[in-house]
Amino acid sequence: MSIQQLKETFISKFGESHHPERVFNAPGRVNLIGEHIDYNGGYVLPAALEFGTTLIIRERDDDKIHFVSGNISFEATLDLDDIGKEKTGEWVDYPIGVLVELSKIGCKLTKGYDLYFYGEIPNGAGLSSSASLEVVTAYAILTLEGKETDTVEIARLSQRAENQYVGVNSGIMDQFAVANGKQDHAILLMCDTLEYKHVPFRTGSYKLVIGNTNKRRGLVDSAYNERRHQCEVALDILKQEIPSLEYLAHLKPEQFETLQTHIQDETVRRRAQHVIEENQRVLDSVEALSKNDLETFGQFMNQSHDSLRDLYEVSCTELDVMVEEAQKIPGTLGARMTGAGFGGCTVSLVHEDSVEQFVQQVGDHYKARTGIEGEFYVCGVGDGVKELKEEI
Repeated sequence: MSIQQLKETFISKFGESHHPERVFNAPGRVNLIGEHIDYNGGYVLPAALEFGTTLIIRERDDDKIHFVSGNISFEATLDLDDIGKEKTGEWVDYPIGVLVELSKIGCKLTKGYDLYFYGEIPNGAGLSSSASLEVVTAYAILTLEGKETDTVEIARLSQRAENQYVGVNSGIMDQFAVANGKQDHAILLMCDTLEYKHVPFRTGSYKLVIGNTNKRRGLVDSAYNERRHQCEVALDILKQEIPSLEYLAHLKPEQFETLQTHIQDETVRRRAQHVIEENQRVLDSVEALSKNDLETFGQFMNQSHDSLRDLYEVSCTELDVMVEEAQKIPGTLGARMTGAGFGGCTVSLVHEDSVEQFVQQVGDHYKARTGIEGEFYVCGVGDGVKELKEEI
C-alpha cells in the first residue's frame, strides 16, 4: 500500500488537521541462523526484511493519544497522564509499553498524537511483528519530540517494553535487527554485549522464501520461558567447573564435550548442547558467507533445524513437514524453522529458477499432510527503521 493510500485512510479515520502527517517504517526480521541463542549470550545472524510495519503519526491539539491499527479492530484513546497505568491485553500494550520506557529515559510526551499502524507482517508468524511495532513507535516519538534516535538504545528500550510491560521474556535480537538492519546484509550480533557488524548476504540467483505454517503460537503461552530456565540450570551446573563462565554460548563444543557429564538431567543437557553447537554454527555460517559459499551455509541451516527439533524440542509437526518438503526441492540449499518455534515460519534458501516449483509443491504437500493452507513470501533483505518520504 502506498504512503498516499495510507494517509488517505488516516485522514478518513482522524479527520483533517493543520498538523502534518509523518510516516515511519520498521521491518520484520528473519533469523537466518542462531535460534534460542540471544538470551544465552551467543551470536545470532538475523536480517531485516523488505516488509514490516508502517506508522502514520500526527500531533493533536489536546493531551490524548489515540492508537488505531489497519489490521486489528481494537483501538484505544488515553490521556497522557494515564499512559501505562492499566494494561489492556491487546496489541496496544506494545506501543504503550514503549511510551512507558521512553518516559523513564527523559522522553515524556509533551503533546498528544494520533497513531495509525499498518502491518504487512503476518501476526503470530514469528517474523517479529511485535518488535517492529515497538521500534517504529520509539523511533517516531523520539523524532517528533526532537530527541536523538540512537537505534541501539531504541532496541534496548523496546526490549524492556516487551519484557517489563507486556510480560514476554524475549531477548534483544528481534528489536536489534528491526532497528539496525541494512539492505542486502545480515547482522552478526553478540547478544550479551550488543557488539555487531553487518555481514554481506550476497544471495545472487538464490532467494529467501519464508513459509508461514499458519500454525499460530504465542510466546507467552509457549514453552519459551521453560527453555530459558533449563538453560539457566545448565549454566549454574557448568559454572561449578568454570566459575568465570557467564553464558552457555561462551563454551566451545569441545569444552562441552568434556563437561557435559556434570549435567545429570538428560533434557537439560540436550538444551545446553543445542545452544553451544548452534552458536558455533553461526560463526561457521559467517565464514561461509564471507566466501560466498551458499551451499555450506545451506547445510548449516539444515543442521540448525535438526538441532531445534531433536535437542531443543521447539519445533512441531507443521514446521517439520514444511522443512521436509522444502528440502525435497532440487533448488533448495537449506531450510529450517525460524523464530521461537511451536509454529510460525520456516526460512529456505532457494534458487530463483525453483521458486515457483517450491511454492506450488511445498504448499500442496504441506496441505495434504497437515490439512493447513501454508503461505509463502519470496523476499529480500531490507533496511532497519526509518522515516519514509516517498511512495512504498
